[in-house]
Amino acid sequence: MTLDIYLAYLAVVAIFFATPPGPSQVLMISNSLRHGWKRSAATIAGDLTANSLQMMAAGFGLAVLISNSAATMNVIKWLGVAYLVYIGIKTLRAAPPSLERDGTSGTSARRLFFQGFATSASNPKAVLFFAALFPQFIDPLLPIWPQLLILGSTYLIIDGVLLVVWGAGAEQALGKLRQNARLLNRISGGMMMGAAGLLATKNMDVH
Repeated sequence: MTLDIYLAYLAVVAIFFATPPGPSQVLMISNSLRHGWKRSAATIAGDLTANSLQMMAAGFGLAVLISNSAATMNVIKWLGVAYLVYIGIKTLRAAPPSLERDGTSGTSARRLFFQGFATSASNPKAVLFFAALFPQFIDPLLPIWPQLLILGSTYLIIDGVLLVVWGAGAEQALGKLRQNARLLNRISGGMMMGAAGLLATKNMDVH
């Protein structure tokens, strides 16, 4: 892979991320408002873990199998939508959280990780995205897996940095909402419901 090809890849990924926030970004904003962006790093870890698995699936050719099963893709998508709706409603109905001195609640890192993982994994079309994106920048005359590692790692780093920016920015801009925990619950729950809506509108038609 030449430098020119890698820079072209960076440009394409930058254009991809220069869009309104998707479900994962909305979830990160919501969790950062409620728990602080540092604690919500577990959400980022879950998102990037799911992306890594999707990249591996694309690399091993599973994208072909998934692309031939629209029913499978829709089942995965709607399970993700249902999960986001569930945690959204749960947050809306929750009692005001007891915030610690650092501004976080008692939600476990494991739960925040799972939220990030489930939200990202609920978009099975990401496998097709990676399967379509990576070959455009791979030199077939060179070993494939090292190039996939470079492309995948670059994507994950950019995605992770942007999620931190979204979370930290939201916390700094709206951190005063912590003084009204009930309102914070409503906003966080509403944003989770919004993330479910964004995921629900994703087109899973592969034909």
